[in-house]
Amino acid sequence: MLPQEAVCPVMLKMKVIHQLERVFLRLGHAETDEQLQDIISKFLPPVLLKLSSVQEGVRKKVMELLVHLNKRIKSRPKIQLPVETLLVQYQDPAAASFVTNFTIIYIKMGYPRLEVGKQCELAPTLLTAMEGKPQPQQDCLMHLLIPTLYYMKYPTDSLKSASLFNLTERPKTVQLLQEFMLDVLLMPYGFVLNESPTRPAPSSSHGGSAEGTVSAGGQGLPQPPPGMSVYAAKRVIGESQWSAEQLEQCKLGIVKFIEARQVPEVETVVHLVVASSDTRHSVATAADLELKSKQSIIDWNNPVIINKMYKVYLGDVPLKTKTGNMKQELKHEPVSTRVKLKILPHLLRSRLAAECFPANIQVVYDGLFGTNTNNKLLSLTLQFVHHICMVCPDTNKPLGLMLLNGLTKLINEYKEDPKLLCVAYSAVGKLSSRMPQLFTKDIALVQQFFESMCKEEADVRLAIQEALSMMVAAYANLQGAQLNLMEALVAAYIAKPEVQVRQVAMKFASTVFAPDHVPSRYLLLLAAGDPREEVSGEAQRALRCFATKSSEKEGSKPMPSFPDMVAYVQDKAAQRIKTPAKYIVGTATIPFNPSAFGEIVLYLRMCLAYSAGATPMSACLADMQDDAPAIGRYIHALLSSDQQPMGSKGAEANPVHVYMDLLQQLLSAVGGIPVMYCLLEVVSVYPEKLASRFVDKIDWIKSLMNTNKEDMRELAAQLYALVICTMTGNELQLAVRNLIKISKDNHSPETQHGAILALGYMVGRYMSRKKLVTSSASAQNKGQQLKLPSLEDDQLVPMATKTIGTFLDSSSALLAVAACTALGEIARNGSLLIPAEGKGFTKLSVVENLLARIPSGKESTKMKERSIQTLGYLPVGDADFPHQKKLLQGLMDSVEAKQVELQFTVGEAISSAAVGTSSGAARDPWTCTEEQYSPPQNVKNNDVVPWVLNAILSKYVCSQNPHVRQAACIWLLSLVKKLSQHKEITCHLKEIQVAFIAILSDPDDLSQDVASKGLGLVYEMGGEADQQTLVSTLVETLMTGKRAKRAVSQDTEVFQGESLGKTPDGHGLTTYKELCSLASDLNQPDLVYKFMNLANHHAMWNSRKGAAFGFHMIAAKAGEQLAPFLPKLVPRLYRYQFDPNLSIRQAMTSIWDALVTDKTLVDKYLKEILQDVISNLTSNTWRVRESSCLALNDLIRGRQADDLIEHLREIWETLFRVLDDIKESVRKAADLTLKTLSKVCTRMCESTGSAAQRTVAVMLPTLLEKGIVSNVAEVRSLSIQTLVKISKTAGARLKPHAARLIPALLEALSTLEPQVLNYLSLRATEQEKSAMDAARLSAAKSSPMMETVNMCLQHLDVSVLGDLVPRLCELLKSGVGLGTKGGCASVIVSLTVQCPQDLGPYSGKLMSALLNGVHDRSSVVQKQYAFALGHLVRTAKDSSVEKLLLKLNNWYLEKEEPVYKSSCALTLHAISHYSPDVLKGHAGVALPLAFLGMHQAPGPDEEKGESHDATLFGEVWQENVPGSFGGIRLYMTELIAITQTALQSQSWKVKAQGAAAMATVAREQTGSLVAPHLGMVLTALLQGLSGRTWAGKEELLKAIGSVVAKCSAELQKPCQGQPSVSEVLQVVLKECRKDNLVYKIAALRCAGDVLHASQEDYFSTMAEILFPLIKKSCPESGGASPRSLEDDNDDDAAGRKEKELQTEALLCAFDTLGKCWPRNTQTQARFQMEVCTLMCNKLKLSTWKVQLAVLQSMKAYFQGLLLLEKGSEDVDVLSRIFTETCAALTYPLENKSYSSVRTEALSLVDVIVKRTGESEQWDCVSVKSREQLQRSLSTLQSDSRPDLRDKAQELRRHIQSQP
Repeated sequence: MLPQEAVCPVMLKMKVIHQLERVFLRLGHAETDEQLQDIISKFLPPVLLKLSSVQEGVRKKVMELLVHLNKRIKSRPKIQLPVETLLVQYQDPAAASFVTNFTIIYIKMGYPRLEVGKQCELAPTLLTAMEGKPQPQQDCLMHLLIPTLYYMKYPTDSLKSASLFNLTERPKTVQLLQEFMLDVLLMPYGFVLNESPTRPAPSSSHGGSAEGTVSAGGQGLPQPPPGMSVYAAKRVIGESQWSAEQLEQCKLGIVKFIEARQVPEVETVVHLVVASSDTRHSVATAADLELKSKQSIIDWNNPVIINKMYKVYLGDVPLKTKTGNMKQELKHEPVSTRVKLKILPHLLRSRLAAECFPANIQVVYDGLFGTNTNNKLLSLTLQFVHHICMVCPDTNKPLGLMLLNGLTKLINEYKEDPKLLCVAYSAVGKLSSRMPQLFTKDIALVQQFFESMCKEEADVRLAIQEALSMMVAAYANLQGAQLNLMEALVAAYIAKPEVQVRQVAMKFASTVFAPDHVPSRYLLLLAAGDPREEVSGEAQRALRCFATKSSEKEGSKPMPSFPDMVAYVQDKAAQRIKTPAKYIVGTATIPFNPSAFGEIVLYLRMCLAYSAGATPMSACLADMQDDAPAIGRYIHALLSSDQQPMGSKGAEANPVHVYMDLLQQLLSAVGGIPVMYCLLEVVSVYPEKLASRFVDKIDWIKSLMNTNKEDMRELAAQLYALVICTMTGNELQLAVRNLIKISKDNHSPETQHGAILALGYMVGRYMSRKKLVTSSASAQNKGQQLKLPSLEDDQLVPMATKTIGTFLDSSSALLAVAACTALGEIARNGSLLIPAEGKGFTKLSVVENLLARIPSGKESTKMKERSIQTLGYLPVGDADFPHQKKLLQGLMDSVEAKQVELQFTVGEAISSAAVGTSSGAARDPWTCTEEQYSPPQNVKNNDVVPWVLNAILSKYVCSQNPHVRQAACIWLLSLVKKLSQHKEITCHLKEIQVAFIAILSDPDDLSQDVASKGLGLVYEMGGEADQQTLVSTLVETLMTGKRAKRAVSQDTEVFQGESLGKTPDGHGLTTYKELCSLASDLNQPDLVYKFMNLANHHAMWNSRKGAAFGFHMIAAKAGEQLAPFLPKLVPRLYRYQFDPNLSIRQAMTSIWDALVTDKTLVDKYLKEILQDVISNLTSNTWRVRESSCLALNDLIRGRQADDLIEHLREIWETLFRVLDDIKESVRKAADLTLKTLSKVCTRMCESTGSAAQRTVAVMLPTLLEKGIVSNVAEVRSLSIQTLVKISKTAGARLKPHAARLIPALLEALSTLEPQVLNYLSLRATEQEKSAMDAARLSAAKSSPMMETVNMCLQHLDVSVLGDLVPRLCELLKSGVGLGTKGGCASVIVSLTVQCPQDLGPYSGKLMSALLNGVHDRSSVVQKQYAFALGHLVRTAKDSSVEKLLLKLNNWYLEKEEPVYKSSCALTLHAISHYSPDVLKGHAGVALPLAFLGMHQAPGPDEEKGESHDATLFGEVWQENVPGSFGGIRLYMTELIAITQTALQSQSWKVKAQGAAAMATVAREQTGSLVAPHLGMVLTALLQGLSGRTWAGKEELLKAIGSVVAKCSAELQKPCQGQPSVSEVLQVVLKECRKDNLVYKIAALRCAGDVLHASQEDYFSTMAEILFPLIKKSCPESGGASPRSLEDDNDDDAAGRKEKELQTEALLCAFDTLGKCWPRNTQTQARFQMEVCTLMCNKLKLSTWKVQLAVLQSMKAYFQGLLLLEKGSEDVDVLSRIFTETCAALTYPLENKSYSSVRTEALSLVDVIVKRTGESEQWDCVSVKSREQLQRSLSTLQSDSRPDLRDKAQELRRHIQSQP
């Protein structure tokens, strides 16, 4: 014997093999697929487990079995395998690997065979199964899973959806799955993996097998698709490759999977991008749509996303650092161009992508020079380059270098699409602005670009131009050789024919070189003469903007020095004149084109002025002349320091001479007034030395005097006079004679004009020199030089003067002006040598002539100006001028309206004429400035200033005519300014001030301004004592408004121009009063003068005449003096800039601009300004309030939290008050400020850090306490808007304030709703009202307030709930508006979802608050409260829920009002819907109520729709019970209890409802009611019957009827508490006797049912009730008579109803009669005849309905008739019965109209025939009766219904056959 241990394994093995054999056998016997499938599903898993057996034999057997199985399965694709069991087995961690390896084979085989639904169900399990398995098996499982994804259905709820695959806990699986999915998406359709090597190399010929070893170069491997590795391709292909259609479905499935958010979005972006590039439209579209929908969520700067994109894009690029560590088979190829084109646009969105070095540069080089690139990819790559240039840090040197090299390579090699070239060039430009250091050394690149620009087509040229323009900045700091190179480059290209090339060269010239770099200035000058405006204009701007450039280049001057520039230009000119670059004009040849030459000359003049220390730029020639003396000094210096240079040109080399030569050259060839001026200027400033150079060019100058330009002739005449006057000998005499002669020649007015002017200037110069000789005794030698024969002089000068005088009245305005100018020039330098008065041309006639011209309307302004000037000059040169006062008087009387400019000229003339010979007008303007001039000593004084001053002050300043006053003011200003040192003026300062003050209040702006300027000058001139007096006078006048009154005469203009509507007294003084109060507040009243100076804003001061007063200088000085008062001034001035009064605003803004040059002052004095503005927001004056609002609005813009936080609360509260101001403009200003404040505060709350927290803490209380509750609508709405914005930005910082914020916003939901809605709601019908309320609520819920509330709710926790809940409860109870109530409910629901645990302790309070409001008038609010309760019960305690449900029960049963019923229904429905588990916990209380509620009848105006209470209760009942039958069974006791309560209710409706419910219980349970429930139900029903009748009581009777009918057998058994049938009958019969016919009918039916079921004999009792009922019923005709017409009347309707009811009663009576016909011999004997007669009578005379009822009753009668039993004796009675019956039956049988009557009659005949036959009593049927029957039956032979025909025939034959 073997030992026991040895026996066991052997036996075990045998047993196992035996089992396997049996499986084999069963397999062999399986004939159909079904049988085979059964066996497999049962045995396959256990058989596989046997593979883990240690016994070889067992394993062998298993293998044998499996081989057999495989053959069978493979040929039968329909057979299902037990995949689910296999999967469980596969996942078993204890299973041997051998088993799992085989299990997966069958999973692979079986899974695709499953139907789709099952596959989807198992999909998540496949994923679970992957955990920790070997890679090939994981690949297999994924290969199975992917096709299923197409069919998966994902829940719409994202939380449930995410839990479908539940991948969050399995990161490794997710990783694998994503890689696999990406490979599937990259897989091309119809791809075949060529296993043979793609490029056979001789070395690898032996290694070409499919799984061949990988050689070093990987040549033995097949070529995978783009983007994939060989391994990836193999695993996607798997064992059975998908077809193209299947692959498409797989890809779509993957997109759906991603859409359902099964994996984090970050991980799947790249999948969607790849899918969007798919070649099949369906996949690409689906992915695109999904990408677009996620666009806003995806963070394109997420490193995970970007790195994946790069990895897919570039594949596994072998970097030099990481070679040889990746298996060749796993190496991913770069993706196809199609995918690249999809990835690049997304990289363009990402800042991070641009910074990822070196991946970014790899993408760039791949796109620019890759083998598969195309134009589209090129274009995108270039965009990416732009993106990199914009984003990349400028420190990344290698990146910049590689980009630049790449771009230049592309530019050099690529020639296809010009558009792409454009983009490439512009990328270079961008790169240069990001990384200038790359370019600085590389001037060759600039040259290359310039060259390309000359050759390329227009579009590309523009791009290069843009690039070069951007590159300029990179070369701004070139030095040494590089700079020279650049200079040569620019010089070469600035003359190219292409305009863009010239433009860029010009830009280089102006930017790269310093502003004093001579060669570049020269190049710019050439460009400035360019024919194209875009080049010339730009160059001119570059040359003229010298102020800004100086800051750019350290140590460089704004322009080159005059000698350097001249020398360079001369040099170039000499070169050019010999080359083709020269320019020919007529006969002259010049070195530059005229416009460039003009620019060169003017630039030289600028350099001259700059070197001389004057202003280089001047607007007009007259301004340039002011600088002449300074230039003169410089030229003197230049000429005197002149050393003879080495060159052969001798004196020519002096820059001044060169300059003059250039001017002459240009003048001769082209002309030009500025050029002429420059020449005149340079000669005039040093005539002694320079005029001689023109002696031989006199004719040329004369020719210039004859040109057709007036200004040119005037300048030429001056030059001519100057040259002639410096010549020796008789030249002067000859010239004068000649000119006199020419002027008389009338042929050419131009020549005359030149001659007159030249005469004037010549005589003037001569007289001035003569005066010099006489006054300076020392200058003997000069006297010698000038001596002319005196007689000749005397004759010639008067002659010349008269000649000029003759032209004063010339008809030609041109000549008249010339004559006037010439006379002025003579008078300025000496006395006119003509008689004082008398006939002919005298001094008097000149004065009168000129005075007459001033007011004349015919004269031009120029003539008037010159006349006034000349008048002013007359007393200057002539000390004994006889008409001085007449002349002055005339000037002062010549005022015309609106000639302001002219009055400045008059002022100047008066100043000159008043001081006469000591006036500065007598100087030589070329060589001496007015300040330097001092009058000669020996000249007689003719000063009449006292007289003039007196006249102006006494007569003109106080004139009634405002124009005269204005003019007088201007003259006075002129006198004060020009004669500031004059004793007469300094003595009368006080009077002058009074005059100016008087004019301050003039309505005219200019008058005021002139007066204020005058006051300032007067103050400056006074001594200290004077100044005190002056200030006090001024301040008193301004502040009290007292001033000299003017009498109003008849010609006074009371309202002038636009002054209408200003206040009559002191109206013009507002501004000055403000200025004065400003000065007083600083305790420095004298500052008022400074303010007046700074408040200048009249345009007049910018004109030439106005500027001459130099007020800008005074203002600058005043600004400096005011600096110490800034701290006090700044706040006031800041506010004044926003004053509503325009003039004050302008004045104060001027002062502000003058004082506050440093913009940081506002920040410096922010606190003071804020205090001032806030305190003035509530000032008494509306102007101050308005200006404070506007100032605050300006001040708070862009401020940080720290600046404002201390004042925020005060600002808000004050502005809320101002928003309700009495004045509209103030309200508007406050509104504007509040809006700005709101924006600023919102921005503050956005930031991070404590400042934001503090801001929220300040803002919210203010807005909630003062804003939202304000009774000003605007304040409320603005507060709400601000709150909403803050909540959006503040986020979690709202938490501490949520308890106040949420209730406030909820209240606002109602307060901000238009009141009209409430009004409409009250007047609407119920239906309209609920529709409107629903709309209102939905609007409230989508309102910004609710949005804000929802935001706050996100940040709530237990700390806040304690404060929030009481407030919510308060709102629920006291809330008024619909919005508030709905909002509160919403909040509660959100709370139950967000923090259910924390809400627990407060649920009870909230529930009671909601319950109080659930009976709201508005059905919409009811629903909301119910909805909230439905959610709230989840978090409440059980006891609270119990109380709630009991309360609902009580309300439902006790309250009459429908609103209680509906609220109960809604609440219960909500609980059932949202918290079904809570309801199930309290089903015993809730469901009975629902059951009772189901039976609620709709009210009179309700429809039984979806929202009807009964429907809602019905839903609750249906959802929570296992079928109605089971539910009733389950809750029987509770149901009976509640229905009993209902039956005992005071309300009839509730009683009826209870009855209906009871009836349902009885009806549903009838068959199965047993003790004790049967007794309970019946007792309850019978109790309900007691008492009077009420609507709906019939239900009880129906219920009793059905219960007893169905449970009669049970009732026979006596049982405790269970009424017997007789007891039931007693009660029912009692009810039958009630009078109410409807009720009576129900009672009778019930009695009938009970009697029929119990077979009790109560016929005699019933007969008492029924017989009268039948007899009383009025007989009717057999057919339904057509109604007569008058039946249709309204009052007949009641009658009709009554008839119908009678008929109903009759039908019921017969029905009951049949049912209660007893099988009792005595009773039958007593009633049989009577009943029969009764029925037969009714059968004859009745409607068809009654006939039918009678026939049915008769049928019951005959069926129960004991006489028809066998052995019955009473033949006589029976024959009587038959006789009557047969006679009566003829009627229904022959009823033609109603087949139902015929059918019933036939049926009755059949019963009679049968029963008679059975009891063998045919002899009781008389022959007559038989005949009657036969005849009637024979009429049925022709019946339309064949069944009736047959039946009738059969019965007839039967009757015939009877003996």
